[in-house]
Amino acid sequence: MDLKQYLEKQGLSISKFAKMCDLPEITVTKYKYGDRIPNKLNMKKIYAVTDKEVTPNDFYKIKKNTKKDNSVVYRKKSSITPNTANILTEALPYIQQLSNKVIVIKFGGNAMIDGSLKNNFARDIVLLKQVGLHPVIVHGGGPQITTHLEKLGIKSKFANGMRITDPESIHIIEMVLGGLVNKDIVNSITSHGGKAVGLSGKDGGLIRAKKIIGEGEFKNIDFKNTGTVQSIDPEVVSLLDGSPFIPVIAPIGIGDDGTTYNINADLVAGKIAHILQANKYLILTNTTGILDGDKHLIKSINAGKVKKLINQGVISKGMLPKVESALEAVSYGVEHVQIIDGTVDHAVLLELFTDEGIGTMIRRL
Repeated sequence: MDLKQYLEKQGLSISKFAKMCDLPEITVTKYKYGDRIPNKLNMKKIYAVTDKEVTPNDFYKIKKNTKKDNSVVYRKKSSITPNTANILTEALPYIQQLSNKVIVIKFGGNAMIDGSLKNNFARDIVLLKQVGLHPVIVHGGGPQITTHLEKLGIKSKFANGMRITDPESIHIIEMVLGGLVNKDIVNSITSHGGKAVGLSGKDGGLIRAKKIIGEGEFKNIDFKNTGTVQSIDPEVVSLLDGSPFIPVIAPIGIGDDGTTYNINADLVAGKIAHILQANKYLILTNTTGILDGDKHLIKSINAGKVKKLINQGVISKGMLPKVESALEAVSYGVEHVQIIDGTVDHAVLLELFTDEGIGTMIRRL
């Protein structure tokens, strides 16, 4: 309640109180019971300190300058404790099940741009490693590439959900992906106590690439320095994954003739999940998952039904490479592929360690 109400309850008018404080009445009315009120005469703090029946003069006392006693600190009442305990106990069987397993995560979309989401993602990855999982990160960088190319007056072109990379822009793209974006992710993970190592597909011969050849309506398009994965040599990733280090991979590959190729990160992540025989492959996107023709979110779907949605045109454009990489991964033995919304805080933990999970699971059968 405000101070006026309290004083009236005690039989003291606001005007009399204002006079005792040597303050204008209009100034006093803004205070609430218990507020610090400056006294112009002695510059000390006057308090309304009691709600028992007393005389008017007992409503005020001068507060002494005493040091706050922190010898005993009391815990605030909160409902968060049981909720937190439930979450932790729910996570336990999943942590046990996934311990020492490889989890490939394609990191992309707004989660790479939004500072809070990026920070939460880095913390989640450190936590995964800490509890015994082996995360492998493959990142994209489309928005960052587009921004840097625009600054140089280069317009981005796309076909079939793929960026057409010309020889003039491949070196800029390699700089953005292998330098700026990759090292930013590495720094974020390291800042939370993790040991991340940034890699390009060129490092250790990790990704051998070849030029994409357009098919169907795209057969006459020259994709130039946009490539696809020819082969993966997992030796360098396996060495890191079996250690305290967390591999962070930029989707740049090298051809047999030394040509540098920009590769869609979804394709790279799917291939790496297949080669490493990952237990799970997570694809972070800007969408909630796969939607059917009526825009309803699908929780789980088999590969056959996914192919039908592609043929019907329900799955198209930017979602197409993600789904195709998921289909390839499950066809080669990856147990679960999950397309999840990377704009949800701690999306990775919610998918891996909760009963409900999030997004759309793609399974073989």
